[in-house]
Order: sequence, then structure tokens, then C-alpha cells
Amino acid sequence: MRIVFPDSSVKEYEAGTTGLQIAGDISPGLARNALIIRFNGELMDLTRPLCDDGKIEILTFRDEEGKKALRHSCSHLMASAVQKLYPGTRLGIGPSIEGGYYYDFDIPDFPGISAFEDITAEMKRQVKEDISFIRKEMSFEDAVALFEDSGEKYKLELLEELRDAGESISVYSNGEFMDLCRGPHVPSTGCMKHFELLSTAGAYWRGDEKNEMLTRIYGTVFDSSKNLKEHILLLEEARKRDHRKLGPELGLFKIGGDGGPGLVYWLPAGTIVREELENHWKKAHVKEGYQLVSTPHIAPVELWKTSEHYYYYKDNMYFLDIDKGEYALKPMNCPGHIIIYKNSKRSYRELPMRLAELGMVYRYEKSGVLHGLMRVRGFTVDDGHIFCTEDQIVEEIQKVVRFALYFLKIFDFGYRIELSLMDPSDPDHYAGNPEEWKKVEPALKNALDEMGEDYRTVQGEAAFYGPKIDIKMKDALGRFWQGPTIQFDFNIPQRFDLTYVGNDGQEHRVFMVHRALYGSVERFIGNLIEHYAGNLPGWLAPHQVVILPITESQLERAEEVENIFTDLDIRCTLDGKNETVGYRIREAETGKVPFMLIIGEREAASGRVSLRIHGEGDKGSMELDEAIEIVMAGCRRPELP
Repeated sequence: MRIVFPDSSVKEYEAGTTGLQIAGDISPGLARNALIIRFNGELMDLTRPLCDDGKIEILTFRDEEGKKALRHSCSHLMASAVQKLYPGTRLGIGPSIEGGYYYDFDIPDFPGISAFEDITAEMKRQVKEDISFIRKEMSFEDAVALFEDSGEKYKLELLEELRDAGESISVYSNGEFMDLCRGPHVPSTGCMKHFELLSTAGAYWRGDEKNEMLTRIYGTVFDSSKNLKEHILLLEEARKRDHRKLGPELGLFKIGGDGGPGLVYWLPAGTIVREELENHWKKAHVKEGYQLVSTPHIAPVELWKTSEHYYYYKDNMYFLDIDKGEYALKPMNCPGHIIIYKNSKRSYRELPMRLAELGMVYRYEKSGVLHGLMRVRGFTVDDGHIFCTEDQIVEEIQKVVRFALYFLKIFDFGYRIELSLMDPSDPDHYAGNPEEWKKVEPALKNALDEMGEDYRTVQGEAAFYGPKIDIKMKDALGRFWQGPTIQFDFNIPQRFDLTYVGNDGQEHRVFMVHRALYGSVERFIGNLIEHYAGNLPGWLAPHQVVILPITESQLERAEEVENIFTDLDIRCTLDGKNETVGYRIREAETGKVPFMLIIGEREAASGRVSLRIHGEGDKGSMELDEAIEIVMAGCRRPELP
């Protein structure tokens, strides 16, 4: 068989040669590090015999698919250990996730995290045994018989779905342990020397609170002890920065409890942060030529059917009956902006028309996936919609990309750009005329090329309604998060018959771009809290300055200084509590107040202040004007684009 390598070189091998043998033929080092292969576009086990001509890639831990295979294999290793230690355990699912893996179990009498020592020891024993992962394909009937015999009711439920989907059935074993799995897996348990169990939590089966509560165990695995140690340190730092911990500690927000799961209640301090972000957003958008609009929180269900959101999102929508008609809380802002565009006949002279809104939307998320500010049931989308002509596309896309990057750069986020295009082998999956796609996809690519931005093209990842540009933002810990998104839409202009009158006097179909820069305001604030470890930039800090008189004798002077800062539009608090100044300084440091002004007897008499800066310490005594200058510089709002 003829094997083609990534550098286009070709070599012949005997039919039945495995990917592992081919890796060993290239170099012993590659064979040691190889985890899986990609053969003719399909991910496969290294030990699977190859019989046809084809293109091969040997994937290691440096490749994302290699990482996923190692993590998923380690979830099987962990499940094998759990079932051995806790007979009667039934298996849920065990996927790889960002940074590691988890497995959901129905474990009788599980003691919790105290079991980790025993589970880890059993996993290490199996790693030392270097047990092979063996794939077996079987009929649906044989698979059902296998999992019925072992009492694996959750696997039987998954099997029913596979039968309905018409998929082939594969089972992987490592020793006595067997699991329903598509694969691929690494060759053996010996590949997983560097792992660690992290935490455990409850998780409803399939994320549905109507189902059984299972035990979820999280773990991670790496290709070296060095990389594992670095990751554990990163996780420790991430725990310190967790917005679910810092947000309530800093008095920013409250979620859950009597207020209902997934619903955010912004406390006074958090409301300041939110309003500062939103006010800057509004000013920047007005300067960029957007018209700000506002749309209702509910709309008739027929509107969502016309837009097709109903058919894609109905399981995540909230419905109400009003005046014998059916309405829905809006899951998106798009149809509202369409109504505004259609309010009058549009001329080419009005285009591009840029509409923007900070619109609250509502989506039903299962309780098992709710996560602080990152995944909620009510959130604010900073939506924008651009209506333009074909010849305006490139310029408008470039403007949006620059605008999106502006919002990331003012917060010191890094970023990477992905351009998602249609799958040319399945054109029927997508809305719009194929000829329109052929115009727009190159236009998006040209827009990025002309800007000189690095980006990755992802074939087949476009939304059904159009190609898109995703900008992933990179935080201070090097983690990437969902950031700005720019989506082209062929679907809505067609379904709502959106047109404009051209300079020829004829009606033409308008081109439409969706874009969100913060994405969700709630999620963005969660990202900011973790990015800055709660030490928000001065302009966003709820309390920018705290004034600390040492004794009651300096209270009058402290009030004068407070009034000066208040007149300068600085958020200032006077802390005259009957506590030592040291206690009050520690309280301000814990509250992450950027600036502290301490006024003692000498300062009150001389008109000076003693300045402390959060995280930097004492800056000494200085004239009040000098302190004002430092505070004003530290609290200055970003320049508009």
C-alpha cells in the first residue's frame, strides 16, 4: 500500500502495517511519543492495521487530537479502577474536556474525595502493567447482550440512540474493563504515567435534573511530569481567581438561592462595574456609526418561527400565553432588529445601517450546565447587526474586526482568530444560494488578509446560515475563552424578505452581519474578574478610593478630601470606623480598592495625604494635588476607538 506523509513524500508498506509500525520506521522517538493517527481524514488507533493507500499523520500530545485521545483513554483507565474498587458501579460517560477529562458513575456508597488515594494507586498499578486498549466492533444485538449482562443501564440507553442514528458499534477493553466507545484510544495504559485526580461533584445523567444524580470525577493527564506540575499550579491559580468565589466576596453579584438558579442579581458594586462597561460600549458604538436601539423582552411565537429560532431553540425557550396568543421570552435580539430595519423602505443611501443593542435574552439551560456568570439563564448580549450592500462587505467586516480587537486590547486580552467556512461536500446543509456563499467566503478571507491578521481557517464549522469569524480571547493564565463573534447571515434576509432600493431604482436583497463584541456582558465580567484576579482596572473598580482618617480628629479633613474627589467624578468612600488604621487598610486591600489615602495628625495639619496603592504598598506622604494626579491617571477611562 502507498502511504503519503504530510510533507507529500510517499513510501510503500505491506498491507496490514499499523500506524505504530510506520511511526517506528520514521524514528524510535516518534514511535515513543505517538498516540493516534489520522488516516485519510479519519482518526484511528495506532495499532489498527491499515490495508489501503492513503495519507497519514502521526499525532502526538502536541496535536489537539492527540491530547483528546490521551485524556479520553485516561478516563477509561480511571473507570476501570473505580469499577474494580467499587463492585456494582455502573458507567455513565467519560469524555475528554479542556485540560483533562471526567467520568460519570453510579457508585454505591462512594466516600467522596477520600477515595482518590485508592483509585490513584489502582490506576498506577494498571499503568505499570501496560495493558493494551483493544477495539472490537460488534452488532447492535451483541452490544445490547453484553451490556445487559453487566447491568449497564446507562450504556443501554446510549446504544438505543446509536441504533436510531444507524451508527456502527465499537467497544474498547483494557484488561477486564469494557466500555462502549467510538475511540480512538492510545495503545496502552502505559502511555498515562503522568495523571492526577482533581475533584468530584454531583452531575445529573445527561445534564437533566429529572434524571438520576451521578458522581462525576475529574482528572487530568499529560505527556510529562513537568507539564503536569505546571498544569496543577495553573489550576491552583485559577481557583484563586474563580469569579464564582471572588464575585460574591467583592460584593459584585449573587446567583441562585431564593432568586432562582441561573439568574444574576447585581449588587450595588457589581452594578457600577456593569454600567461602566455598558456606558463605554455605548459611547464607542456611537462614535463607530452605530444607531442604538431597544427591543422588547417578549415577542409573538410566530416571529421566532419566521426567523427559525423556534425550530432550533424551542427546547431552550420560555413561553407564555397572553390574550389567547403564544409569546416567548426572546432568546436572541435578531428579529427585533429586523422589525426596526423593516420599519420603512430602505435606500442604498442609508447603507450600511448599523444597529446595536445591549439586549437581555433568556434561555433555558439545564441546571447541570449552569456555571457562575459563564452559563446563566438570563443574560445581556451586546448585539449588533449591519445591513449593507455586496460591495460594502469587506470594509464592514474589517471595521468590525478592528472594533472587536479594540475591546480586547483595552483589557490586555490576547486573542486568536478563526474563520469558519461551509463544508463544500454538503452544500444542502446551508441556507442561501451557493453563489452567494462563493462571494462572501472569499470576501471574509480578503478582509482578514488585507488587515494582516493571522487566522486559522476551519472548513465545515460555519453556521447553517452563514460563514463566521470567531475571536477567542486569551486571559492572563493563557486560557482561551469565547470572545467576539462576527457571523454572516443568508437566512434571515431571505425569510424576512429584507431589501433595499438600489441606485437603479430596483429592489435588491440586503446583506446582513451579526456581531457581538463582549458576547454576553455577564460572561465578559466573569472573564474580567478571573483575568485580573479581582483587581479590576481603576476605571472599573466599584470603589476607586478609600479615605482613612487615623483618628476621629482627622474626620473633618477626611470629609473635605472626600468631597474634592467626588467633585472630580471619582468613586470615593470615607472609612471612619472605630477600628485601627491597620485593620482598615487590610480590609481595603482585601476589597481590592485601588487607592487608599491615609490622613493622620500631620497630614491634616499640612494639607498632605499618605498614599497607598493596592498591590504596591505605601507611596509615602505627598501633596494632595500630587495624589489627585496619580489617582486620576489610574482611573482614566480608555480612549474611544
